[in-house]
Amino acid sequence: MRTPQDRRGFLGTLAASAAGLAAARRTAAEEAPPETTTIRLSKIPGICIAPQYVAEELLRAEGFTDVQYVPMEAGVAAARKIARGEIDFATNFVAALVPVMDEDEPLTVLAGVHSGCFELFANDRVHSITDLKRKTVGVQGLGSSPHLFLTAMAAYVGLDPARDIDWVTSPTIKPMQLFAEGKIDAFLGFPPEPQELRARQIGQVIVNSGLDRPWSQYFCCMLAGHSDFVARYPIATKRVVRAVLKAADLCVAEPERVARRLVDGGFTPRYDLALQALGEVPYARWREYDPEDTLRFYALRLHEAGVVKSSPQTIIAQGTDWRFLNELKRELKA
Repeated sequence: MRTPQDRRGFLGTLAASAAGLAAARRTAAEEAPPETTTIRLSKIPGICIAPQYVAEELLRAEGFTDVQYVPMEAGVAAARKIARGEIDFATNFVAALVPVMDEDEPLTVLAGVHSGCFELFANDRVHSITDLKRKTVGVQGLGSSPHLFLTAMAAYVGLDPARDIDWVTSPTIKPMQLFAEGKIDAFLGFPPEPQELRARQIGQVIVNSGLDRPWSQYFCCMLAGHSDFVARYPIATKRVVRAVLKAADLCVAEPERVARRLVDGGFTPRYDLALQALGEVPYARWREYDPEDTLRFYALRLHEAGVVKSSPQTIIAQGTDWRFLNELKRELKA
């Protein structure tokens, strides 16, 4: 159990290490208090969304006294839970948000958090995305983040994702295990899975979305909230966005401490893999990239693949709100 001293130490480290990055022109104490003091966020298997997890104490400093992490699967399922009001906010892969936005559900994208964290591993029969034609590819499920990302990748190089790829899912065996056992040709993983496969020297990396264009030029995960919450509680919304973005800065400034928090908080069991992932995921790019460009890119890819019907501009117009991000970029001296 974390003690008040632990929390003060964590916040003290933030103040000391990220003062130049995250100093606001107006402190939380000088602003109006949040309209609600309860906040519900997703807790999914991956740790690439570390800023959301280590933001807990920052959220408490912002005035939220009841910070809840609700366990769930990643992907479209998590996005739908936002739209249904089962959680208030979640950091999720952008391509998993787009199908829900396409349906004009009450989900609002607020900011980009980080770029590339996915890595496509393959056996020696696969050397490029086009080589996935007539190959077996393991995913957690249809509609999962890896499935949607690979769908976008395949459409981008001219494949028909539904017909050209043999998708393999299992209710009992994880895709990474199937790949490690040689039962499938390729597997798309997100932290800490790529770090584990590389440590075990299994397979070869075909695509690293943090390094390889065009994927590395766009956000991977973005922060979204329930539209009613955003409309009713604008002060609380801004404070949530600020806490998550400050936490992204902390992932860059203090990766060792963040990795320890991920382990101590039960988000991942291995400190070494968490630390490696924090050093590889580009958390600083929330200051540089344009989140609207990211949504336009992925919405177009998914439209080409037949996953969504609406145009990218329609999706952006009905499902985004950049007011808070724009304010915070000025406030946090981005």
